[in-house]
Amino acid sequence: MPGENLTRDEARERAALLSVDGYEVSLDLRSAIGEADGGGPRTFRSVTTVRFRCAEPGASSFADLIAPSVTAVSLNGRDLDPGEVFDGTRILLEDLAADNELVVDARCAYSRTGEGMHRFVDPEDGEVYLYTQYEPADSRRVFANFEQPDLKAPFRFEVRAPEGWTVWSNGTGELADGVWRFAETKPISTYITCVVAGPYHYVTDTYTRTFPDGSTLEIPLGAMCRKGLAPHFDADDVFLVTKQGLDFFHDHVDYPYPFGKYDQAFVPEYNLGAMENPGLVTFREEFIFRGKVTRASYESRANVILHEMAHMWFGDLVTMEWWDDLWLKESFADFMGTFSLVGATRFTDGWITFANRRKAWAYRADQLPSTHPITADIRDLQDAKLNFDGITYAKGASVLKQLVAYVGQDAFLEGARRYFKRHAYGNTRLGDLLSVLEETSGRDMTAWSRAWLQTAGVNSLTPQVLLGAEGRVDELAIVQEAAESHPELRPHRVAVGLYRRSGDGALERYARAEADVDGARTVVAELAGAEAPELVLVNDDDLTYCKIRFDETSLATLREHLGALTDPLARALCWSALWNMTRDALLPARHFVDLVLRFAGRESDIGVLQMLHAWAESALVHYAAPAWRETGGALLAEGARRELEGAEPGGEQQLAWARFFARVASAPGDLQLLQDLLSGTAAVEGLDVDQELRWAFLEPLAAHGVADEKALAEELARDDTASGKRHQVRCLAARPSAEVKAQCWAQVVESDALSNALVEATISGFARASQRELLAPYAEKYFAVIERVWTERSIQIGMDVVRGLFPALQDSQATLDATDAWLAAHEDAAPALRRLVLESRDDLARALRGQACDAAAG
Repeated sequence: MPGENLTRDEARERAALLSVDGYEVSLDLRSAIGEADGGGPRTFRSVTTVRFRCAEPGASSFADLIAPSVTAVSLNGRDLDPGEVFDGTRILLEDLAADNELVVDARCAYSRTGEGMHRFVDPEDGEVYLYTQYEPADSRRVFANFEQPDLKAPFRFEVRAPEGWTVWSNGTGELADGVWRFAETKPISTYITCVVAGPYHYVTDTYTRTFPDGSTLEIPLGAMCRKGLAPHFDADDVFLVTKQGLDFFHDHVDYPYPFGKYDQAFVPEYNLGAMENPGLVTFREEFIFRGKVTRASYESRANVILHEMAHMWFGDLVTMEWWDDLWLKESFADFMGTFSLVGATRFTDGWITFANRRKAWAYRADQLPSTHPITADIRDLQDAKLNFDGITYAKGASVLKQLVAYVGQDAFLEGARRYFKRHAYGNTRLGDLLSVLEETSGRDMTAWSRAWLQTAGVNSLTPQVLLGAEGRVDELAIVQEAAESHPELRPHRVAVGLYRRSGDGALERYARAEADVDGARTVVAELAGAEAPELVLVNDDDLTYCKIRFDETSLATLREHLGALTDPLARALCWSALWNMTRDALLPARHFVDLVLRFAGRESDIGVLQMLHAWAESALVHYAAPAWRETGGALLAEGARRELEGAEPGGEQQLAWARFFARVASAPGDLQLLQDLLSGTAAVEGLDVDQELRWAFLEPLAAHGVADEKALAEELARDDTASGKRHQVRCLAARPSAEVKAQCWAQVVESDALSNALVEATISGFARASQRELLAPYAEKYFAVIERVWTERSIQIGMDVVRGLFPALQDSQATLDATDAWLAAHEDAAPALRRLVLESRDDLARALRGQACDAAAG
């Protein structure tokens, strides 16, 4: 990644100097099909005209472009020598006038890493599909520009494409004389411009909204995917959620959708979940389900649709000035995604998923050495790329949920309305949002912001219960603690729930009080005199962001009666707290596994159940004492098989248990059952072994040496699709062979021939928990190559390799020492690279502490 970075200081200096009036971008994508030119990268022609003003005539600046070559550059009618002004990433602009016109004619490269103009060839039918992905700074791989969020401008795109293709961009388009021409956009940032082109399957609909004044808004809707996925594309449900979301946001933000049409493209080999390009949102095509999935998958897709829709206002209409305030769009979109999901769609339990899944992501990120305040210190683009994390998204959303409780929902939404109207098509900082919230709530936001947005770390809240002589609560207090590295004790608005068993054994809440926790110890006076509880839940209803702890009585109750807890949100909060205790080496991993085996079968929320499966597997792989792993694995497989065979035939619990059973199966009898289910010689009543489930069964068979290369080739012949190819590559990499592992390593580390999706699949198959000895030689190799990989490869592939190939399965003090030695010897390595290694080191150290805790329980 040499020369590709941009610092915050450079961006600020350029923003103070330049104002951009508009772009005209002409792309010739006809080279996407046919044979590539020569031996270099496949390229396309990109011609950009930029009109901009300079506050200091005579000054110098630069434009951004990453391209193999530049044919011509002209500035204000003067032809410049590309060899002199273009260095591969920047175009030098000297002696600027007050009003300027820059024209750049370049050859840009198609991408195979999901960055820039990604080109995908469908193995099923040979069709070529293109799409762009830019955030935070990859539009410069497609056209010359000023690549920073605060230099907004209108854009006009025109595209020449192969005959028979359709092209989409942010604005509406028309084909005339072989050229697709698109309407000029509103002023937007470079990173949310977009082009999608190819023989996509395209479905349309219309959203209509009538406002109180009698005016009407009509939004053309579109949804697209590869032709091979068309038989599986449930566009009707995508449109249903889209219309429900548009209704919700129009009801609440009082600012009509400002970007004309609303297309949604489900594209192949996508690195992210989705991207909020105005008028043309892109999604990973895995949100089109080729087989049976649980309700949780549909909920997840709906949440992502609504998250991206929230960005139309939070991020696209009003955009952060620099990536320091990334939270101004991502935290809001994460919160509003769930807020609208619960308020507008059939997924009314969305806050349970948020508490159980999204906050788990935040809790992990907030305990890493790289944790940062929600308003982060982003020095450059590499920092920005890594800050799309659990703090910016899920912690930020959690804090906004707390803010709504603090200022009130009406004041919060009115603040958002004023924010949009005041800053439409502009850029903002933290203070701009706080000022409108102070106006609408009447509260001083300074202290709240300092505590919640400008400090890092997560607090833990523990109940202290003192009982009187008559067995009633004499005093109930909440003790707040913080890590030494981040000692801030924050104000929390919490609900405290008291639970006990009723006559039928159900564990139910009988008392609740809200309190403002402030400082190290807070007494909840309202609960004095209540009958003695069996369980105290200190963040009942999930109002704040904290780690929940339990007193001894509460923990003992959960060990015996967790499954009797009737409220699904309270149950999800308890599971989350127990998992945090396991990660913090306060609860032995074998005890967590035991809780899952005894109570997960009674879990009614399918999303929580699937999260428990993931946590149980992680507990076994990372936190269980090595001597207990074999026993624990057998127990999990036995329990999963029992639940699979006892689940309601055809139900989603059955499907979830089938997938979990495949992940933990290792005994010969269990592997034989998977083989028999694949061949049809055995069956579980109601279980449809569709193509996606077939691959899920084949992966453990490959990893344990039962399914060989021939069997995987036969399965690919049965499913000769892009999805099938990814599955096959993953299964091939999972085989227990030294030769296979060496080949995988070479393909990922020593070559850039694989696309981003196949790199991801290969890494996923390579690292198998059952193959620790086989993978041992790669620990030393990892530390020898990561700096070179980071330097030579794109940042996305670099992140995939550095994270995915870290020797986490070599969980020993020796690996920890080797990591420390690399860090000590590479203090001058790229900060983003060091951050990734430090995060993996922390995960490993945490795993070793967990293993010690588990061993002590044996």
